Amino acid sequence: MATHIIFFCLLAAFTPLFISVFSFEPAPLQDFCVADPSNQGAFRVNGMACKNPLFVQADDFYYSGLHIAGDTGNSYGYRVSPVTVYQIPGLNTLGLSMMRIDYALWGANPPHTHPRATEIFTVLEGTLQVGFITSDPQNRLITKVLQRGDVFVFPVGLVHFQRNMGHSNATAIAALSSQNPGVISITNSIFGSTPPISTEILAQAFGVDNKTVHLLKKKSIHV
Repeated sequence: MATHIIFFCLLAAFTPLFISVFSFEPAPLQDFCVADPSNQGAFRVNGMACKNPLFVQADDFYYSGLHIAGDTGNSYGYRVSPVTVYQIPGLNTLGLSMMRIDYALWGANPPHTHPRATEIFTVLEGTLQVGFITSDPQNRLITKVLQRGDVFVFPVGLVHFQRNMGHSNATAIAALSSQNPGVISITNSIFGSTPPISTEILAQAFGVDNKTVHLLKKKSIHV
């Protein structure tokens, strides 16, 4: 349903009536808008340009691969397998996506945030400690240990994490309220930015010496 806001302004007798009309339609105006990667340079939209509906096929709404465990052979011991608009073009403008997350023994998905999405998270196998941190000034840690079949929600934009607390590998599936939720890794964004943040600024912010900052910058990795 369209939302309309209309302003009337009658300045004085015999003064013309000025009307401003603003219209916004939050719901889709068509069945779908399958992303067309070949047409992304033509213009910018909040999403991707649409493929001609006459050329849309079933594969535009399809992805296979979430049954395959991700490679957790990295220093964090986890791997995310995303299913966003880049894997399923038919997700364009629909406002959702999902991912599979695999964890090695004691592996962790370190503190990060999704700037454009709330995440609902379900444990498929294993035992995971999860949590998020509320915003300033409270900065409360909300955390819980989840077992197989448990569900937890990470509110949009809040820093959150998961860690495998069991005695075997763990697997989870998550749904997110954006076709392209984005991810900001706290450690990588701070210590691995391009160009880098000044060592002096980081040393002052974290109350450590420059040597420690240099060490953390070297350890920053992207998974």
